[in-house]
Amino acid sequence: MSTVDNLDLSVLADPSVRRDPYPLFAALRETTPFAAMDGTLVVVAGHADCHRLLRDPALSSDRTRARQVADDTTGLPTSFLFKDPPDHTRLRGLVSKAFTPRVVARLRPRIVSLTEELVAAADPSSFDVVAGLSHPLPVRVISELLGVPESDHDLFAGWSDRLARGLDAEFGSVAPEVFEDALAARHEFAAYFTELISARRGQDGTDLLSHLIRAEEDGERLSTPELIVTTTLLLVAGHETTTNLIANGVLALLRNPEQLAALRADPALVDGAVEESLRYDPAVQFTSRQVRGSYRIAGIDAPDGATIALLIAAANRDPAVFADPDTFDIRRPNAAAHLSFAAGAHFCLGAGLARLEAAIALGAFARLAGPELVDVDYKPNINLRGPQRLVVRFDG
Repeated sequence: MSTVDNLDLSVLADPSVRRDPYPLFAALRETTPFAAMDGTLVVVAGHADCHRLLRDPALSSDRTRARQVADDTTGLPTSFLFKDPPDHTRLRGLVSKAFTPRVVARLRPRIVSLTEELVAAADPSSFDVVAGLSHPLPVRVISELLGVPESDHDLFAGWSDRLARGLDAEFGSVAPEVFEDALAARHEFAAYFTELISARRGQDGTDLLSHLIRAEEDGERLSTPELIVTTTLLLVAGHETTTNLIANGVLALLRNPEQLAALRADPALVDGAVEESLRYDPAVQFTSRQVRGSYRIAGIDAPDGATIALLIAAANRDPAVFADPDTFDIRRPNAAAHLSFAAGAHFCLGAGLARLEAAIALGAFARLAGPELVDVDYKPNINLRGPQRLVVRFDG
């Protein structure tokens, strides 16, 4: 049994590591699986292991089972992302109707319009891709989907940023004030949507929130607390992660100008560029599962309540699956074998929407004349990794 007693994933918050965590992930991948924290944490970083464990129904997504879990004082139920069947099956079934391929395809003209509007407003002498494109586009899309008034879009963006910081509590130390601020953001979000849900009940709206209020599956509906935690999940998953996906993709293209030139010459490569961006520099770097009863992984006996940390970013660069894995190649034939949307029952519900937004945004960026990277700074987030500022200039 391999054991590492002093593992501290909070080292990923070090600014020098945030800029390039992949050497660390490669070193971890070479030594995993291994146990840490007296056996209550098992770290897995190989693609085959991560893929198998993500699909194994014997493991739990319920983080309240974990031996080490931060207290949640919101009084709200857990979102379906952190539930197991049958609750996960029921709640996901109710929400999934809003993310079918047909529904997502209908959003294309609006996403194209929003993207063109944002790019047209860019200052060619100094354009922050995060502030000007990758951040506002997803928040406007998810806000409009939910039927949130345009005047409140900035509120959503602020809540999303604060909630994302709080997610790091699972894998690393988070300053108490950051965690408290994330909880406060959840309370503010809950209060806002309690009022909006009340106003929408009994109405015949066409927005996503109205759809969720009316949605039925086997005679069941989402309760108000379930609606609140579901919309919170949609906010963070639909905004923060897509923001990072777009920004990480743009940065990879800028750092690999031959790939940017290829995309500009052949716009049909954009889907490959999205998949390679998801593989090469994923917005969500790792996830977890909890042990129920006991579980054996490569000679390691994980006890009840142990957390299995799945280092998705490391698995996505596993040379056993991806040739020359540290190279960004938008023509990579098996890029879609990445695990950035997880796998199995918890495969990302919004994957289709995220891919569509990223494809439209990366395609629009590729059409800019002569973009040049000026500066990049990373967010302090450990798990949801992406630039905080990504400044470019281009020929206007």
